[in-house]
Amino acid sequence: MKTILIALPFLFTTILSAQSKASIAGKLIDKEYNNEPLAFGNVLIKGTTIGTTSDMDGTYVFDNLNEGQYTLIYSYVGYETKELEVAVAAGKVVSINVDMVADAAALDEVLITTTTRKESEIALLLTQRKAIEIKQNIGIEELSRKGVSDVAAAVTKTTGVSKQVGSNTIYVRGLGDRYNSTSINGLPVTSNDPEKKNIDLDIFSTDIVEFISIDKVYSSNISGDFAGGNVDITSINYKGKGMFEFSLGSTIGTNAVQKFNNFQLQEGPKKSGFSSYGVPNDPLNGYNFENSLAPVKEKPLGGKIGLKAGKSFEIGAEGSLNLFATAGFDNGFGYREGINQSVSAQGAKLKSFHQERFSYHTNTTGMFNANYRINAKHKLAYNFLMVNSSNQMRDTYEGFIRDIAEDDNGLIQRSTYIQNTLFIHQLLGNHQLSDQFDFDWAASYNKVEGDMPDRTQNTLKYVDEANGYVFAQNTITDNHRYYQNLIEDELAANLSVSYKLNEDANGNSKGKVILGYNGRLKKRDFEAIQFNFRISGPQLNTTVDPDNLDLFLNQQNFENGLFNIESFAGLTPQTYDGEQTIHAGFASLHYKFTDRLSAITGIRFEKVEQTVSWRTQLDASGKSNTFNRNEFLPSIILKYELDDTQNLRLGASKTYTLPQFKERALFIYEDVTEVKVGNPDLYPSQNYNLDLKWEMFPKNSELLSVTAFGKYILDPINEITLASSTNDISFINTGDTGYVYGAEIEFRKDIFNFNEAQSNKLSAGFNASYMQTHQDLDSEKVREETNYNTNLTNDTSSFTGASDFLLNADLTYFKDLGNSANMMATLAYSYTSESLYALGVETKGNLVDKGIGSLDFILKTDINKNFAIDLTVFNMLNPAIERFQENATENITVLSYKRGAFFKLGLRYQL
Repeated sequence: MKTILIALPFLFTTILSAQSKASIAGKLIDKEYNNEPLAFGNVLIKGTTIGTTSDMDGTYVFDNLNEGQYTLIYSYVGYETKELEVAVAAGKVVSINVDMVADAAALDEVLITTTTRKESEIALLLTQRKAIEIKQNIGIEELSRKGVSDVAAAVTKTTGVSKQVGSNTIYVRGLGDRYNSTSINGLPVTSNDPEKKNIDLDIFSTDIVEFISIDKVYSSNISGDFAGGNVDITSINYKGKGMFEFSLGSTIGTNAVQKFNNFQLQEGPKKSGFSSYGVPNDPLNGYNFENSLAPVKEKPLGGKIGLKAGKSFEIGAEGSLNLFATAGFDNGFGYREGINQSVSAQGAKLKSFHQERFSYHTNTTGMFNANYRINAKHKLAYNFLMVNSSNQMRDTYEGFIRDIAEDDNGLIQRSTYIQNTLFIHQLLGNHQLSDQFDFDWAASYNKVEGDMPDRTQNTLKYVDEANGYVFAQNTITDNHRYYQNLIEDELAANLSVSYKLNEDANGNSKGKVILGYNGRLKKRDFEAIQFNFRISGPQLNTTVDPDNLDLFLNQQNFENGLFNIESFAGLTPQTYDGEQTIHAGFASLHYKFTDRLSAITGIRFEKVEQTVSWRTQLDASGKSNTFNRNEFLPSIILKYELDDTQNLRLGASKTYTLPQFKERALFIYEDVTEVKVGNPDLYPSQNYNLDLKWEMFPKNSELLSVTAFGKYILDPINEITLASSTNDISFINTGDTGYVYGAEIEFRKDIFNFNEAQSNKLSAGFNASYMQTHQDLDSEKVREETNYNTNLTNDTSSFTGASDFLLNADLTYFKDLGNSANMMATLAYSYTSESLYALGVETKGNLVDKGIGSLDFILKTDINKNFAIDLTVFNMLNPAIERFQENATENITVLSYKRGAFFKLGLRYQL
């Protein structure tokens, strides 16, 4: 009791003191990004050492202030610094919300190369935490840390995303190209490959990227042709007083360098990746082909050169203009050798080769951005992007060819050059019409041209009696030259109006209603022509040099009648044309029901019309096929904030999957080991999607999340082998239903901070996915709905390309060396388990790709504020890439090779 009496005066004094104190609280609002909260802004009381930083909600607080007059200084790198006079009274709380606006004169060039707010890992985690949508973001800071140089490699570093071995196809939660979509700044991008729906993401250098978003959960503002995910690339929006960067690099592949003095490529394609040759004049009446069949030798040393520049200007009292441009070129060489074969259900060889591939690729990128801020309420942006990519492959296949070279004495030589050129023009606007109304619009024009000029293939066999190789000819197509051209144009438009709903007690809007329109008009023109060499009977016994076939295939021998040149329908190419029109209207409601519960509900209507016309060797008369669909697509996303660091999210939606032009055109595309043909009877699938996600953010830089997901698909589409003498592959609605379910886990953790400034720390990241896919297979359904006959080996299967288990892990050490010098080292590992490559038919087993792991090491060192050196080693473990056929008696390896390791050294200089 005595103790209590002694303590009462002190308690009473404390209460009186607290009542005489004052507080200042408020929020920093980012006017540059749709009035979102500005995290990590600095607030200082002038003339004192008292300061604080805004939290992830943009809020700041000063407690225990004495009554009086204060000057608060608000600052953030790249934004105008503001000073406000504040008078506070005892026992009162003064609330001040401050609008922060970008200041071009105050921006520093270091922003573009280190951690701008939008692209830093911490800022992107903040965006992920605050958003109602369920999405993942990966920014340029994280890409740099993991040594990623292209967008395809970038998205595979995120949870549940993988890349099919030996191709550029991206799989999201086990669903491949047809189920995914790609956009840049929210506008669609057309494909550069007639085989695919999506453009190859590896042609996009990360030099153009601010960050990448992967939407795995559908919402009504996204195209309804969606089931796996939408990859949206946000291009760099530079803000700074000026920067210029020059970079150089070199690349060496361990496999390619072993062939340093005998690295062979085809003649014709230029090292720059820009070539202009095509179908020769009158090739049926003379051997007028421009390029030699003899290989040329190159030194397999790759390189890279890049330029970046940016500057911001003040215009008037409120305006600013941000300009940014980048240009770059890189190339690289690859070499591989190993098994490539096809076998029957009994294991008998159909084709069995030792394959050797020499490859060379280039990528040229140019981008220009202009972002004009008229004032705080009106903004315009123009984006231009040009990408030219080329890929050259010289393949030799030695071994068994049924009916041609059954003594393992066959030889097929195939040289392929592909050049793709993409042009993108985008114009975007954002307008705040009033405190409640916002109007956003965007329009784009995309043009892509894909060329495959002068693909050559020759079939030979070794004859002991002749002590050399002679031409082999089972069909006239065994020796040919092939030309292919694709041109696709697409116009797209996005319009949306949003209206903010009533405010809560703190003056914050409780939500908004969005009404919008999306339109896409796409047109594709595709043509191909193949010139086949019919070699006269006696000449099939003439010995030839495989490395100098021009000694036989030339104008003189053509005039002498030693061979003829033939083509389908003379010089008239095979063609198919595609037109697709999609008009979509959508409405969504974003609403915060309570302080913790938020939701987005939406409905989307799409009117789809797709027409494909063709004139090919399968149908010389020329026909067309059209389907029309009206799709109603509801969606809902719920977010519940369990506490200040944890969220629980739920997403549900209905979507659909369109077949692509090439899949519906009655056109044959021939490769060495497979032939693909379109199916005019193909039709869209319907998809039902469900996601449940829990996430926790222990610190600004840390994340732990667990996601469960499921998808139910009606009339899934697959590639299958038809019951035909040539085992053609086509695209078929193979069954009534299929489903996918699985779980994902992701965490990012700072393991050690060796000092409080976090200038010497060790951090780790990990994400993994486990999934199961299942689909019913119905041969009778295929026969009833198409003109094709097939007998699927199994009644059920997993989805093609889907791996049960995916894993990415990285360990990063960062050290600030002082005087603008630092060092960062990252060890990154990824693993993809077995996946189904193709369905088995006619008692043949499925083709399955074996699981594979990859280990990379990245070292980045900033010597000072101007110079930096990077060293990267990719694919250090160099595992074998293998595919096997699941026959009843045993699994038979049908593909096996190693890519080798790649060493990259880079130097950067920045003014």
